[in-house]
This record gives sequence, structure tokens and C-alpha cells, in this order.
Amino acid sequence: MASVPSAFHNGREPQSERAPALRLMQAFAQRTGLTGDAMPRRYLWTDAFAVCNFLALDEIDLAEALIEQVHAVLGRHRADDARRGWISGLDEETGAAHPTRGGLRIGKALPERAADEEVYDQDLEWERDGQYFHYLTRWMHALDQFARHTGQVETGRWGRELAQAAHGAFTYAPTPGAPKRMVWKASIDLSRPLVSAMGQHDALDGLITYLQLRTHRTSETDGPDLDAELHDMAAIVAGTNLLTDDPLGIGGLLADAYRLAQLLRDRPGDNALLGLVLGAAASGLNVYLRRRPFARPVEQRLAFRELGLAIGLQAVSRMWRVLERDTGDIATQPALRNSLDALIAQVPVARSLTGYWCDPARQAADSWRAHEDINAVMLATALVPSGYLDL
Repeated sequence: MASVPSAFHNGREPQSERAPALRLMQAFAQRTGLTGDAMPRRYLWTDAFAVCNFLALDEIDLAEALIEQVHAVLGRHRADDARRGWISGLDEETGAAHPTRGGLRIGKALPERAADEEVYDQDLEWERDGQYFHYLTRWMHALDQFARHTGQVETGRWGRELAQAAHGAFTYAPTPGAPKRMVWKASIDLSRPLVSAMGQHDALDGLITYLQLRTHRTSETDGPDLDAELHDMAAIVAGTNLLTDDPLGIGGLLADAYRLAQLLRDRPGDNALLGLVLGAAASGLNVYLRRRPFARPVEQRLAFRELGLAIGLQAVSRMWRVLERDTGDIATQPALRNSLDALIAQVPVARSLTGYWCDPARQAADSWRAHEDINAVMLATALVPSGYLDL
């Protein structure tokens, strides 16, 4: 990919937030081998947020370098795997042109569970490699953000090719003609499920991400149109319970709702799904906050989960502006208005959380250091959320 100047200048955060975010991201780049001489250490979820952060900070060269490194590392088989080359099975030249056609590895420390390994250890599975659908949707989003902000349409095509590959591997019909379901984790080569349970918000993430990718598709040479995939995901979402009291999950719902509102600018308030997502987020947040989670000592708190909530809460005020501008009086939609009112009241929690985790003493805690990369990157996202949230 050739580097070009960023076209992204909207929603610029103040320097007081950009400066610490830039320090966090520069340290992350050095620590994980994006810059400097360290061996590259890539992890798809964290890297997806990192691409968006670099866009928000106008570090376009670093965003581009990270995309290339993720594809070179996570798009290929592990060094400790007998298999070699692109996980898609494509030859070197074709694989380089289509690096996402086989999906992308998670980047976990341990190899995936072997096909003949019948004993399933749930705790150990968390540390094993493979592919997660919800990580892949984050990477699709990052590729689309980069494509729009730089004009590099090739990157958007990679996102749509990834969507098509992931959808084919993660969705299935339990019986002929039955509604489709999803697996939560698949093998590195997408040939078999590793965890057959369905992720609660995977279908919602897929539906909105596919819509985003299709909306930004400009021509038939821009990759698949994803119409069939959108149809499948809409049916799966219709049978899904979205309610969660997990802070990272609530933050994800709020970010999804804001993306949906932006994608449906003409009449976003008329979309039934938007009301359902906001209602689930508002209810879940109420349950979560009643537990007084922020009163716990730092050793009992997970920064990246709380920062996921902080990112989502910053989508709420942005969403309010979209709804007010594009639909006029949202008071005519009482359920939507009630959910937004409840969420708006909690927006200050976001600043409280970023302030808490910006404290060097908290970053010295074992609970921070155990997940330093993901914590640092998501704190940077919470400080400069425009690269991740604004389409």
C-alpha cells in the first residue's frame, strides 16, 4: 500500500487527551515490534483498536505499517506450526494480494487445539490460538476506517473479503432449512469449530459491520456486496438476546448503536434494531452500576473491560447529536428517548474511568501489567475515540 495523507480531520480531540494517547501508542508500537528492533508480537483485537487510534492521531504511516504487519503475521501460519504460508492456502503472490481471504489468527500464545485432541479444557482454550469472529469484525472495521480516511480502496476490499470468508466459516444451519447459528471460535484454517457455542453479540457485530462495509463499497471491483451475508445475520440477530451486564459488552452495544445511527442517517430513529440495542445497553448498565464496581481495589478490576465501557459511553453523546440532527424531535419515540436519557446521565463515567486508569500508580498494578498492551491501547481509544467511533 502506498502512503497518502489522511483525510480524517473531524472530531479532533483536545491536545490534553491527544498527548497521553500518543505516548501510549508510541510505547505500544515499540513494545510490540511495530517500531524498533523487537520481534513483532501481534494480537488482532488490540491491533484493530490501535489502527483506529493511529488514524485519530494522524499517524497514518504507523496505521499502514500495522495493517501490513498484522497480515504478514496473523494471516500466515505460526512459526511453531508444521504448516507454512498463508492460512488461506493461497500461493505467495495471490495471498499477498488477498491477505484476509483465509481470515486472521487471534495471536494467542499457545497453538490451537489439535483435531484429534478430544479433551476440552475451557481455561486452556482461552490461551490457545484460532480465530474469533468478534475479533475479525473489529479488524474489518479497522480496515474500512483506514480505507475511508486515506482513500486506499484496496484496504476496504480486504475488509469485505474478510467478511465473506468469516461468514462462511462461522455460520451454519443446524439442520437443512433451519435458521442459521454461529460458532464462537474456529480453527486457524477455518476448517472446523473449536468452540461451538454462539457469542452473544457476534451476530449484531457482524450485521452492523457488514452494513458498514457495504455502504462504503463504491464499485463491483471493491469486493463482495455482502447482500447474502447481511440477510443471514439479520435472521440470526432476530433470535438473539442482547442484554448483558458486562462492561465491555455494554460498551460494544453502545459503539454498535452509534455506528448504526451513522449508517442510517436518513431515518435512524425509525430503525427498530437501534431501539433494541440502546434498550439492552441502558438496562445492562443499570444492573452493572448497582454493584458499585468502581469501589473495588485496583487489583480486582480489569482496565480493558472498563475502558470498553468508557469508549461506548462516549458514543452516546455523539449518537444524541446524530439523532437530533437527522430525525428532529426524538421525543416522538419515547422508548428510544428514555434509553438515551438514562445513558446520557452516565456519560461522565467515561471521564472518571479514563482519569482513573491514566494514573501511573494504577498502571503499576499487577492487574494492569498482566494485560498491558490491550489496556494501553483501549485507554488511548478512550482518550481519542474519534478514530474508532466516527464513520
